[in-house]
Amino acid sequence: MNVLIIGSGGREHALAWKIAQSKNVENVYVAPGNGGTANAKEKIQNIPLSNFDDLVKFSKKNNIDLTVVGPELPLSMGIVDHFIKNDLKIFGPTQEAAQLESSKDFAKSFMYRHNIPTAKYQTFTNIDLAHKYINKNGAPIVIKADGLAAGKGVVVALTENDAHNAVDSMLSQNKFGDAGARIVIEEFLEGEEASFIVICDGENILPLASSQDHKRLKNNDVGPNTGGMGAYSPAPIVSKEIHGKIMKQIIVPTIKGMKKDGIKFQGFLYAGVIVDKDKNIKTLEFNCRMGDPETQPLLFRMKSDLFDILSAAANGTLTNIETEWDDGYSITIVMASHNYPSKYRTDDQIYNLDHNKSDSFIFHAGTKKINEKIVTSGGRVLGVTAKAKTLKEASHKAYELVKAIKFNGAQFRDDIGQKAFDKIDEK
Repeated sequence: MNVLIIGSGGREHALAWKIAQSKNVENVYVAPGNGGTANAKEKIQNIPLSNFDDLVKFSKKNNIDLTVVGPELPLSMGIVDHFIKNDLKIFGPTQEAAQLESSKDFAKSFMYRHNIPTAKYQTFTNIDLAHKYINKNGAPIVIKADGLAAGKGVVVALTENDAHNAVDSMLSQNKFGDAGARIVIEEFLEGEEASFIVICDGENILPLASSQDHKRLKNNDVGPNTGGMGAYSPAPIVSKEIHGKIMKQIIVPTIKGMKKDGIKFQGFLYAGVIVDKDKNIKTLEFNCRMGDPETQPLLFRMKSDLFDILSAAANGTLTNIETEWDDGYSITIVMASHNYPSKYRTDDQIYNLDHNKSDSFIFHAGTKKINEKIVTSGGRVLGVTAKAKTLKEASHKAYELVKAIKFNGAQFRDDIGQKAFDKIDEK
C-alpha cells in the first residue's frame, strides 16, 4: 500500500514515522515534508507539491491507496472534497465539516444548538460593540479570531485593557488578516485543560489516549499563545470518570449533531476540554485534525497499526477496532526558533540530532535539509520526544536530549508536564 501525507510539521513527521511501521505499507510520501522526513531512511520520502490538482495527479500516477491530511488549512480549503471528486481515498473531514475548526463562530453556535457544554460568548465584527461588551463583562475574558490563525489567534486577557488591545489588534490593526475580521469574545473558564482526540468514520468513534498541551510560550503558562510548546500522554486529569463525561457530553453529541445538520464527520476530531475543580467539563475549542504537538507523544505510545485504523476509518468500518498503548508515559518538548511566536529567524544550523532510539525520537517540525545539513525553517523547530514508565523519567530523558541539541536562538519551556507530577504521585 502507498500512503500520502499532506503537511510539513511535527505532526506530519510523526504520522509518517508511525504509518511507515505498518507491514502493509510500502511507501509513505509527505507533501511537502520537512528536514526530518527528508532524512528518513526507510519508506518515507518528500514530494515538493502543495497544489491540490498536482497532488491528485501524483496520487493517481503513484497508486496512492490512502491520503491523510495533517494540518487544518488544506482541510478548510476543501482538499478532501477535491480528492473525493477525483475518486481518491482520503482521510479527513470535508470543507463543510471542517468549519468546526475554521470558524469559531460556527463551532460556538453549533455547540449551543446541540447542548454541548461551552463558555458563554458573543460574536462581533463591529469594534465599538466589542469594546462595549468588554466594558460590560469585565476581565478576565477571552478574545478569539474567528478564523484560522495557526494556534495564535486566542488572547486570554487578564485585564480589560489587554482585552481592548486584543480587539483593536484584530478588528482595527488586522493582526490576523481575514481570520480576525470577525471575533468571538467568551467568558474566561477556570480549570485544567486536556486534549481529547478521537477518530471518526462518520458513525463510529474510536477514542485515542488522552494528552495535555502547553500553549503559552513560557514557564508557568505565561507569555503569548503559541501553536504548542510541549505535550505529554496520558493526562492524569482525564480520569475514567472525566473520559466518560467527555464522550457522553461532547464527542458523541458532536458527531450526532453534525449528522443531524446533514454533515458527515469523517476524520480526526480534537476537543480542547477544560475540567473545573468540581469535575465539570466544558469545550474550549474543536480541531478537525490531530493536535501538534500532541500527535508526537500519542503516536510514540501507540502499539497498534495506525495505517490499518485509518484505512478502516476512511472505509467507514471502524466498528470494534481498539487501540493498544504502551504502559507508562511519553512527553514531547518543543524547541522553537529565535523570537517565536513573533517574526522568527530561520536558517540556523541544528547540531547533535542523532538521538533516535526505541525510547526517544526527534520529530522535526520547522526544519529543512540543505546540502546534507539540517537548518531551521519555521517557528517550532523540533519535538524532542521520550517515553518511560513514569512521566518524571520520560521528562528527564527528553530534557537531557534538549540540552544536547544545539542551534542559535533555541528556546523551550523547562516545565512541560510538571503540573501532572503531583497528580500522578497522589495515585
